[in-house]
Amino acid sequence: MKSSLPRNPFTNGLESLIRGVCIAAGWWLIGISVLTCVEMLGRKVFGFSLQGVDEIGSYTFAVVTALGFSYALFTRGHTRVDFLVSRLPPSQRAMLNWFAMVTLGAMAAFFAYRAYFVVAESIDLKSTAPTPLATPLWIPQSVWFAAYVLFALTALSAAVHACALAVRGAWDDLNASYGPQTLEEEIESEAAIHVELRRTDDAKAAP
Repeated sequence: MKSSLPRNPFTNGLESLIRGVCIAAGWWLIGISVLTCVEMLGRKVFGFSLQGVDEIGSYTFAVVTALGFSYALFTRGHTRVDFLVSRLPPSQRAMLNWFAMVTLGAMAAFFAYRAYFVVAESIDLKSTAPTPLATPLWIPQSVWFAAYVLFALTALSAAVHACALAVRGAWDDLNASYGPQTLEEEIESEAAIHVELRRTDDAKAAP
């Protein structure tokens, strides 16, 4: 995983955590996809239904979306409109990128703050889903809240690093770490993925 954050024990641990939860989320999505296919075939062909697959799928969508925020930020994968920004001098671009990271960190912290109160309210009211599963809502909401906490940690780490670079006047480093990816960087990132996959395939094919 290519990271825009500086290398230290905290960010290394954060990277490992994000990688692990994203892999787990990927396997969970595969499992939900299989269950959805079984549900569709069961209803159309065999006349039975797996109760709650659609409900679990909605919880999964909310959690995986929140997890994706962290991964996209860590790998500079968020979509950025750079038509005008790329034409500005480096110092002005750096200040815009700094402002973007600071505001993103503030918003991520606010999301986690509000998500906490959603979970707390569900626990206090003993809320359950109005579905056949009658799921206690605090269970999926707690996972969703944890995903937003992870996003907040990632975004605040990026904001602190961007502030440190801005204080030092390291405009080039700030733009390289937090500016939109250039076309060359996107090609390099994709090529690195393909090379890694090709090497994995070659290793499996080797006797």
